[in-house]
Amino acid sequence: MKKDAKILICYNSPFSLFTVYNGKPENEDSIFIDSSETSLVNGIAKIKSLLSSHYTNVEAVALDSNIGQTIKKVNDYSPDIIFNFVESIDGIASHEFCTAGLFELLGYEFTGNQPISLGNCLNKGRAKKILNSSGIKVPKAIILSLDERDSINNFNLHYPVILKLLNEDASIGISEFSVIHNEEQLVKQVEFLFDTYKQDIIAEEYIDGREINAAVLGGKVLPLSEIIFEGLPEGLPKIVTYEGKWYEESIYYKYTKPNCPADIPKEIKIKIEETALKAYRALDCRDYARVDIRLDRNNNPYVIEVNPNPDISIDSGFARAAKASGLNYDKLLVTLAEFALNRKKYDTQTKAG
Repeated sequence: MKKDAKILICYNSPFSLFTVYNGKPENEDSIFIDSSETSLVNGIAKIKSLLSSHYTNVEAVALDSNIGQTIKKVNDYSPDIIFNFVESIDGIASHEFCTAGLFELLGYEFTGNQPISLGNCLNKGRAKKILNSSGIKVPKAIILSLDERDSINNFNLHYPVILKLLNEDASIGISEFSVIHNEEQLVKQVEFLFDTYKQDIIAEEYIDGREINAAVLGGKVLPLSEIIFEGLPEGLPKIVTYEGKWYEESIYYKYTKPNCPADIPKEIKIKIEETALKAYRALDCRDYARVDIRLDRNNNPYVIEVNPNPDISIDSGFARAAKASGLNYDKLLVTLAEFALNRKKYDTQTKAG
């Protein structure tokens, strides 16, 4: 029997903000079909169908920068909860936490993380400070400011380093040119990133080791997944690039494969899980998140990213980890919906009492 509940699935309308997303100059060799903006959108109908088999009323709506229209759409439906799949608005990543804040201001319960967690995790420099202050190992890093381009003159990290956009996710701007081995490469890539994306950069000392994804659901670590770079041509750094995530015909996509559950010795596995949970809690995550970890040569885990509200499309790493734990995709969606419905029920009872 279906549960009596009104669920509104909110997601962002596809939008291209940058001319280049893959972190390297445009050329004919790097032109592939980009699935980053369409992968979740294409899965919304499936998600709606699955949720509709459990709840009486389920609708979906795409949101853009017309805030008045967004408010009208949400209020007209007046959902019990919002299933929040908004990752940006008009391509602006910071509007992810703003949209969650709007839902909060309107008084609607929603799935996933709260605005403060989304905002803190998006800013990689701030996230690292929070993690470091909690005793969690993170790579040494510095911020290179767009407004103070000569800040590169104070560069004091040990090579190799990896360059990332400070306030982007989905691996935007990350390519084989992101791992830097000398000053000449540094200057060239920094200038390219500044000129292309018009935003600050974070440079981190590169941890050359195994990469592990720890999916956390409701405060529990799901089976760990390792990114396997076997077959990647010699000379290419073993990292997860934008092309590796979203360009299916690219070299990185073909040779960046997840293995879940990961083959990891028990004592190292425990250490990774403890680190992932500690990071999840330090950044005040809720419902679900993915913690990306690199192991150094002594198998010490370093947190390189915390991703609240990660991709949970049916073929995503998170869904794969859930399945490995015995939770099929249908159950994963219901679990997230029930987290939010239980919060709404608790809030309603508290106000009534």
